[in-house]
Amino acid sequence: MEENIKVDRSVKKFAREHESVCRHADSVRVGLYDELGVKRGLRDKNGRGVLTGVTNISEIIASKEENGVRIPCDGQLWYRGYNVMDLVKDFGFKRFGFEEVTYLLLFGNLPTADQLVEFREILGSLRTLPKNFTRDIIMKAPSHDIMNSMTKSVLTLAAYDENVSDLSIPNVLRQCLALISEFPMLAVYGYCAYNHYECDESMYIHRPDPELSTAENLLRMLRPDKHYTKLEAQVLDAALVLHMEHGGGNNSTFTTRVVSSAGSDTYSVIAAALSSLKGPKHGGANIKVMKMMDDIRENVPDYDDLEKLEYYLEQIVDKKAFDKAGLIYGIGHAIYAISDPRARVFKKFVEKLAVSKHQEEEYKLYSNIEKLAPEIIGRKRKIYKGVSANVDFYSGFVYSMLDIPVELYTPIFAIARIVGWSAHRIEELINVDKIIRPAYQSIAPERVYIPFKDRS
Repeated sequence: MEENIKVDRSVKKFAREHESVCRHADSVRVGLYDELGVKRGLRDKNGRGVLTGVTNISEIIASKEENGVRIPCDGQLWYRGYNVMDLVKDFGFKRFGFEEVTYLLLFGNLPTADQLVEFREILGSLRTLPKNFTRDIIMKAPSHDIMNSMTKSVLTLAAYDENVSDLSIPNVLRQCLALISEFPMLAVYGYCAYNHYECDESMYIHRPDPELSTAENLLRMLRPDKHYTKLEAQVLDAALVLHMEHGGGNNSTFTTRVVSSAGSDTYSVIAAALSSLKGPKHGGANIKVMKMMDDIRENVPDYDDLEKLEYYLEQIVDKKAFDKAGLIYGIGHAIYAISDPRARVFKKFVEKLAVSKHQEEEYKLYSNIEKLAPEIIGRKRKIYKGVSANVDFYSGFVYSMLDIPVELYTPIFAIARIVGWSAHRIEELINVDKIIRPAYQSIAPERVYIPFKDRS
């Protein structure tokens, strides 16, 4: 043990001493991107992404062309040609939509009643893990980082699949359906292991009910008494539908496409997507919102004092408050300007849940920030487009009202987004036979080689 500690200290010291060397070797002057015509992050100055593919799966609309000029408009999100707002309004508080929309994204059409019954039965039958998997894999080496736990579990599941490398569409579809069904268990059981071994809380593992929806099973497995209300499950179901796909150009979906194009197996592809999603700039955004809201509550205890709230939000933008990053988290989006359609449709669910949970004052605080923040940001920042609340602004609030632990916020995003990943993986395999191989412009100067004996 002492030897390991000594080695660890030595490695850390070496790394600290060589940080400046790395920075000197790897720094690139920002102006070079413009000079060389390179789009940073595959996006131009106006936020438009570089076209890297063609898809039937979904579309984002954030602007319209008028007289040759792009004008921002209310955001729209389309799944297989259907407006997401129409989909959510249709099932709304009447039925659960996750399985129905999963069928749509995977197969291109809305299911009939009979097709949906069969599909639900298939997903229900797949809500199981290999014998002793929970004990031997998930319970071993538990971590507070449930995304890492899920990634480990996904890669290990590959060892139980006799056809792991078969890239035929029926086999890949089988694998995707299994992972879609298993993800809630991987997430919840991973949390239960962490909560027991690291937090010293009681251990309970509830098996999913094949007759219930994904949202119902999530709440059932997570809660010690298995109890939940229909409204709670409906709101969670809506959140899952709104997070399951987003245009194909987001980081984790592009990762799915890239790794699929290399001919890798489904488990490796989904593990890579999970690793991409867990970043705070992608799937972890709602956690930053919740931390910011805790800070705002401490400093603006009177939610009706709009003047003080506006002043404190200005302090956040001026990098004088909260984490001093200058960001009001949950406000603004890489593509949407006027509005995020997911936030617009989700807000009705949020309000109804807030009323049922007697959280009207909290909801008022969120609503006030949603109104004030865009004006403050527009006044203090030179931005090419407007900003508005995005879906992550409200999702963390919803999860907190559902008593879902913060450690599961990003995993819930993954439980939804694996549907989109699966659809894009299948589309990539069907249509493209070339590996995705982008180019980088080298700026390294040519140097004369120095023999080892002459180096000082």
